[in-house]
Amino acid sequence: MDNTTNSLAEKSRLRQMIDSYGVPRMIITGFLLLMFVLVPFAGVDFATQISNVINRFSWNAIMVLAMVPMVHSGCGLNFGLPLGIISGLLGATLSIELGFTGPMSFVMAIVIATPFALLLGGGYGWMLNKIKGGEMMVATYVGFSSVSFMCMMWLLLPYKKPDMVWGFSGSGLRTTISLEKYYDRVLADILTIDLNSIGINLVIPTGSLLFFAALAFLMWAFLHTKTGTAMTAVGSNPAFATAAGVSVDKMRLISVILSTWLGAIGILVYEQGFGFIQIYTAPLKMAFPAVAAILIGGASVNKASIANVVIGTFLFQGLVTMAPTVINALIHLDISEIIRIIVSNGMIVYALTRKMGGKK
Repeated sequence: MDNTTNSLAEKSRLRQMIDSYGVPRMIITGFLLLMFVLVPFAGVDFATQISNVINRFSWNAIMVLAMVPMVHSGCGLNFGLPLGIISGLLGATLSIELGFTGPMSFVMAIVIATPFALLLGGGYGWMLNKIKGGEMMVATYVGFSSVSFMCMMWLLLPYKKPDMVWGFSGSGLRTTISLEKYYDRVLADILTIDLNSIGINLVIPTGSLLFFAALAFLMWAFLHTKTGTAMTAVGSNPAFATAAGVSVDKMRLISVILSTWLGAIGILVYEQGFGFIQIYTAPLKMAFPAVAAILIGGASVNKASIANVVIGTFLFQGLVTMAPTVINALIHLDISEIIRIIVSNGMIVYALTRKMGGKK
């Protein structure tokens, strides 16, 4: 009798764990694990793939983290992330234009990007407060239109730095700008774990991971402050928050500004790992992978946590990195880009059709 009771209790706990993690997310995790298992059979270097997944995680995690404050305040998923990305790009290009090099160019890029993020985030938040209930739809148009507007501005703004402008005209920014003399891998090279010296192709960008961990901790701490608790209350029950004396519009505005600022920092971290600044239409669809990642991680449109950010980013970037390489090596056809598009867009479609978090 006791054995039967213990067995039922264990099954119940197992069922609770499965429900908590989510069956769809278990399937995605299982597929990613299958890719890792198939690595030696495909003739792909295992350590290199682990290094690629960790690197892509470090590049993208902060942009996924930018989703958290807006979700908590009830503003929905931040499809207007390109506004934050544009702020970061303005900070990056102006830092180079002003002559800063090395690590200082990264610091100054953050400093310069911050007022742009505050300004654009403030305007964006004001707009979202005027159209409560339709935030995500309007945010998509805001993100797309801002990128289109900046496509003109990158040509018209008076940049003169030879490293950035088109050589034949001396004006207008190039599509891709190298960061070799500036903040290329400025975070990734801090305390880097490089095992190539012992014949293992594994490089871990410790500095980038620590930078993300610091921002994630600060976000967790902020959500436990008085302001953060009020923000969560606004997202959970606006009527109750109003009755408790909380300004709903103010909390929503703070969350949008914070999300925009994190988007600006996120693109700078992405650039330092990638090694280039990409402008014009490059930021157009960068919100979709970030939105998909946090939803795959278990978040919903009104609830998100740091664990959702970490799990979702790892699963999304892991599959986008592993699936094309492994499948391409197994079938011996050069269709890696097609597989990457199918996998990434498939996960985005799945994530955007979800209504609830892990229990679905």
